[in-house]
Amino acid sequence: MSVHDETIAKIRQLPEPLVQEVNDFVELLLMRSEVMEVAESDFCEYLPNLQEYEERLARGEIQW
Repeated sequence: MSVHDETIAKIRQLPEPLVQEVNDFVELLLMRSEVMEVAESDFCEYLPNLQEYEERLARGEIQW
């Protein structure tokens, strides 16, 4: 049995109020995961953009 299947089996044994708490926690984990993905994707563009900016400054194409 996979961890996924085990977790679902355990959730099915819980009373409804606790299932709601599990659901809330899962929503929190999903939101945190999405935020991390956005942060990582935005940051990966930062360094190349900074390097390009510095190169353009060095060539005199733009001024600071």
